[in-house]
Amino acid sequence: MELVWPSKHHLPDYRSALQRGWSPDNLRGAVTARRELEQIERDPVSFLASLVDREAKGPPLELPDHRPVPRLPGYRRWLWDGSFCGSIGLRWKPGTSALPDWACGHIGFSVVPWKSGRGYATRALELMLPAARAEGLHYVDLTCDPDNVASQKVIAANGGQLVERFHKPQQYGGAQRLRYRIEL
Repeated sequence: MELVWPSKHHLPDYRSALQRGWSPDNLRGAVTARRELEQIERDPVSFLASLVDREAKGPPLELPDHRPVPRLPGYRRWLWDGSFCGSIGLRWKPGTSALPDWACGHIGFSVVPWKSGRGYATRALELMLPAARAEGLHYVDLTCDPDNVASQKVIAANGGQLVERFHKPQQYGGAQRLRYRIEL
């Protein structure tokens, strides 16, 4: 398994995963999948370009409570083993390792269910850590639900240490989460 940059070559497999019910967004699942399918249909080139925004030139983000917030620099890479396996994203705030209060973590990942259990998420996170270091980060924070044992194992396998239990901001539903930190 390798990380690839989103491209026209890989897009049909990505689109197929969305159509099969997978989503790169663990919080807004089906809503995000539907929105991305619409974007791909409308303008696949712009959709691909939107996944790599290292200078935060894209429009502000809209939180679930409809509050606009500034876009952070970041990008997504796709997990690839000859076909699409999942997605991993990195975001950061220039000049600091800290994130704004509305951004719970630096890295998020999701593997398609039909390829889970193969160690792909662990490997993807391992491959993303040098990229985070290259952006000037001294650590990355990752969050997951307390019952998401698989993600906890992926994070721990990459040196993650539990920092805290916390409640997500209300705009994300206020549920309990775990925050892990990986020192770079």
